[in-house]
Amino acid sequence: MDQISLPNHLAIIVDGNRRWARKHNMPAFMGHKHGFERLEKVIDYAIKLAIPYISLFVFSTENFKRDAKEVDYLMELFCGNFSKMATKMKKENIKTVFSGRRVGLVPSVINAMDYLSSETEDCTGTTVNFCLNYGGKAEIVDACKAIVVKINEKVLQIEDINESTFTRYLYTDFPPVDLLVRTSGETRISNFMLWQLAYSEMYFTDVLFPDFDEDCFNEALRAYQCRTRRFGGDSLK
Repeated sequence: MDQISLPNHLAIIVDGNRRWARKHNMPAFMGHKHGFERLEKVIDYAIKLAIPYISLFVFSTENFKRDAKEVDYLMELFCGNFSKMATKMKKENIKTVFSGRRVGLVPSVINAMDYLSSETEDCTGTTVNFCLNYGGKAEIVDACKAIVVKINEKVLQIEDINESTFTRYLYTDFPPVDLLVRTSGETRISNFMLWQLAYSEMYFTDVLFPDFDEDCFNEALRAYQCRTRRFGGDSLK
């Protein structure tokens, strides 16, 4: 793998856990269990490749519309795994942050999120961003509200607002996404990182997320390395 042309910020829409479970004649929660196990392996591989930023879309604001038992299981899954991941992440110098709204999340999940992020806040290696209870439109609305508050407090002037300023008020002040990967065969971005994806390369695969192994990961990266990124300019010079 060509280290020079790896994405600086990789984003993954984690999709296909339930379909994987149906394919293997298992209940939906087993798909989520295997999906989280795969998620940890994906993170490990991204760290091995020294990708600086990785954002993972693990639960959208719209996912609360699902069956209550499934949502409860997912919350328990997040709570238990986030707490367990803290020691490993800190040891490996991996910073962990969260994007999304906290309103609607149960206290146990919020506590696990806060514990993981606080334990790794001084780490300087790869930054892993879990997008949980996240929506791209909500992020933009929340950024606008935060900017209005600063204007009312006279900390900001309207004339100060530009793209760079706006970016600082998003959930995370990360570089733009270079590569978006979505598993499971769906070819849409589903309200994910609408601002950050403006010039992102996109890679869609039919592979269901629990099956997204290192070979699949490498295939996505090789496809990215074959792209010519023009950012609105002209590459034919």
